[in-house]
Amino acid sequence: MAIVGGSAELNTGARIPIIGMGTGSMNMNEEDIKAAVIAALQVGYRHFDTARAYGSEHALGKALNSAFQSGLVSREDVFVTTKLQNTEHDDPVAAIKDSLKNLQLDYVDLFLIHWPVKLRTEIPFSPLKEEDFLPLDIKSTWQGMEQCMEMGLTKAIGVSNFSSKKIEDLLKHAKIPPAVDQVEMNPNWQQKKLRDYCSKHNIHVIAWSPLGAPNTPWGSNAVMDNPLFQEIAQKHGKTRTQVMLRWSLEQGVSPVPKSYNAGRLAENFQVFDWSLTPDDHDKISKLEQKKMQPALTRLSKNYGMGRFECHAPWFKPLRS
Repeated sequence: MAIVGGSAELNTGARIPIIGMGTGSMNMNEEDIKAAVIAALQVGYRHFDTARAYGSEHALGKALNSAFQSGLVSREDVFVTTKLQNTEHDDPVAAIKDSLKNLQLDYVDLFLIHWPVKLRTEIPFSPLKEEDFLPLDIKSTWQGMEQCMEMGLTKAIGVSNFSSKKIEDLLKHAKIPPAVDQVEMNPNWQQKKLRDYCSKHNIHVIAWSPLGAPNTPWGSNAVMDNPLFQEIAQKHGKTRTQVMLRWSLEQGVSPVPKSYNAGRLAENFQVFDWSLTPDDHDKISKLEQKKMQPALTRLSKNYGMGRFECHAPWFKPLRS
């Protein structure tokens, strides 16, 4: 999908800012989130990614409302993404209305199914048992997502952590095709098969943890510590982070790096006025591919749920 002037066009005709600010983080208080969002707006960020499961909708909503009232930005200037959590598949309309109340908005720009998983209760970092899972009727869930769009509660709908096979199954039922698939993607997990599939079907890819989520329970320092990125960064007079984000952009993908530090927010945004070389891309393309262990998959393995995965085809969220 073509990137022009810092944005990409979705299959709805709307444009999405090509770099977003992720707001999912552990142990961050509301005031810190609000301050980081204001700092990001001042730097130039216009896409903000949240979810009910992150617990950041209230803080993001308060920060944006303050920015609107002060004249820093208008509602039309920003692009807000939130997500349907795993317990809400039965009623996406009620779910998005709750999110809009949290966000103090009349609509969001993008509403995603967070995971192709349905749970009895939200259990982000607790042991998962077989009885916690419920059968997922993706046709019914997607009809609810389409209703959200038809009601004007969101400008676009999409999915997150869906493989190409899961998208293929979804498209069999969709009146409105997904505009986006948000997935783990970084130089150590490049998702080429999935990206090719999404490009063929005019579905834009957003990358979560585009830096490999260093120093987090669910991530790895392997990407950031790879000496290749220090080598490329020194050649261009940039940082390793900027190299990785620039790489995402040059794949036609929107990264949503996560930081609440004003200096790093500014650093992450300085990726528009330079390019990687063909040699850089060649070296990065040859990196060994290894995805991170996402929280749900890790829990399923740690708590002996491998057998259950075999019987729940919608739960294997990140295989292309």
